[in-house]
Amino acid sequence: MQGEPAQLQFLWIDVEDQADLLEPIDVDDFPTLLLASGDQARFFGPLTPQAETLVRLIRTQAMPPGAPALQQPGLTELVARVRAAHPSGF
Repeated sequence: MQGEPAQLQFLWIDVEDQADLLEPIDVDDFPTLLLASGDQARFFGPLTPQAETLVRLIRTQAMPPGAPALQQPGLTELVARVRAAHPSGF
């Protein structure tokens, strides 16, 4: 992720070891990515395992200020749970 803004933070969550953190959301496809800005989810879904895809997604979904948040039920709560469980890494 060279060349990306330093304010980006990355966190790995193991869906088996930390299943309670994800509930009630089920993750069936891997890898699944959650992009959040502040308390708002900007992207949540499977992603092809290619660096270029990730970089493009970050640039288009996570970086523009004022970009719309996802309206999928439970995602705002998921972002809050992840932030509470990992305050220094997310």
